[in-house]
Amino acid sequence: MDAAVKEASVARFLREYPDMGRAVCDHPALLGCADVDWSRIPGCPAGVPALLHALLDEIAGPAALPVLENVLMKSVFHVSAVMPAVLPFLIRLAAVPDIPVRSDLVELLVLAAELSLPADADDERQVLLFGKDSDHPEREWCRAAFAAHASDLRALLKEGTFPDALISVDDRESLLRAVDPQRCPS
Repeated sequence: MDAAVKEASVARFLREYPDMGRAVCDHPALLGCADVDWSRIPGCPAGVPALLHALLDEIAGPAALPVLENVLMKSVFHVSAVMPAVLPFLIRLAAVPDIPVRSDLVELLVLAAELSLPADADDERQVLLFGKDSDHPEREWCRAAFAAHASDLRALLKEGTFPDALISVDDRESLLRAVDPQRCPS
């Protein structure tokens, strides 16, 4: 999906949910969202802050999530340059207990963690699927974002934070590996 299609998708969402476009990012999970210069991120639609805010809404959240997911993905195996900038907000939003799309946010965080892992340059299949790390700097940027917000992610993953059905042992391990790449899979 190219940038124009993503922009049109966000615009369509904002036409369907005009209140989200006027919403102020005043929720604690979105602290700093208004300070991000979204226009400087390649391929980033202007409405990303509205999509993030919409995730908090019971009605607009489920409609905003797939639009945001499309913005955050470059392809099936690659995150977009927008993902690293959005990760801090996704981590904090996933910590909001009553957010309607919480389980989907956890899945999106796990996907970002998995897709941000470095590709093994000696593994021909990995390089074929994921490309070389040098061709995908967004992976390193995501790893840096996970590292910068490691304490928030660790707090989110503490035992008892999620209902048992919300996050599997493997998904928890993937997220922990995102903040501690030396961590061995269990």
